[in-house]
Amino acid sequence: MNFLNKTSFAFLACFFTVASAFANAPARNYYQLKIYHYKTQAQESTIEKYLQQAYIPALHRAGVKNVGVFKPVTQVDTAKLLYVFTPFQSWDKLMGIDQKLEADVAYLADGKEYIDAAYNEQPYTRLETIILQAFPGMPSTNVPNLTAKKADRVYELRSYESPTEKLNINKVTMFNVGDEIGLFKRLGFNAVFYSEVIAGSHMPNLMYMTTFNSKEDRDKHWDTFGKDEYWKTLSAKPEYQHNVSHADIIFLRPADYSDF
Repeated sequence: MNFLNKTSFAFLACFFTVASAFANAPARNYYQLKIYHYKTQAQESTIEKYLQQAYIPALHRAGVKNVGVFKPVTQVDTAKLLYVFTPFQSWDKLMGIDQKLEADVAYLADGKEYIDAAYNEQPYTRLETIILQAFPGMPSTNVPNLTAKKADRVYELRSYESPTEKLNINKVTMFNVGDEIGLFKRLGFNAVFYSEVIAGSHMPNLMYMTTFNSKEDRDKHWDTFGKDEYWKTLSAKPEYQHNVSHADIIFLRPADYSDF
C-alpha cells in the first residue's frame, strides 16, 4: 500500500530542502514580543517609565544589545497598545532573563513603582507575550538604516496566519528558499526581523517587521514590490498557493528611547 500521496511527498521535499539549505547557517535568535494593553494615561506613564529607566537598562546590563519599543501610529482610546521587542541569542538566554532581572538590584529599585504596583493600581490591563524564532534566511536582527527622525518613521509589523501548520511551513519556505527575504533586501525594506511564531495566540503564523522613513516612503516601496518581476514569478508558483489565510498589518512608531 502506498502510504504517501503526492502532497505528502511535496511536503517532505519542501522540509528537507529547507533543512539542507540552512544546515550550516548561523544559530538563529529567539525573540520575545510583549504587547501591553492599557487604558489610562497614568498606566502609560508607569509602563514607559519602567521600560526606559529600569527594564531596558537591565537588559543592556544582561547583554541584550538592542530592545525595541513601539506604539501604534493610531491608538484606540479604549484599548491602547505598546509593543516591546527583545532579541536573545539563544533559547537559554531567553529562558534565563527573568532570573537575571530578579537578581539585579538596580533593576528592582529603578522599577519599583511598576514591579510593586498595588492590585488596584495595576500598570496595565493585560500583558500579551509572543515567542518567535528568527528565519534561517535572517538569523538575527538588523537595526534599520533610516534618515528620518524617529517621530516620522513608520515601522510595519506583519503577521501572516496560515490555514494549517503544513501551509505555514510552506510560507516560511517561500521567505527562505524562495528568497522573499532577498527580494525585500534588494528593494530596501530595512527589515528588523523575520520570524516563525512558536508560541502565541494566532498560530500557525509568522511575523516580520520592515521600516520606512515615512508612510509615503512605505507606500512607494510596496508599490515597487508588487510590480517586481521576481515577486510576480515567485507568488505565481503552484507550490506557494493558499499559504496565507489572514494578514494583520500594524503601523508603529518607535519610542524615543527605543534601540531600533
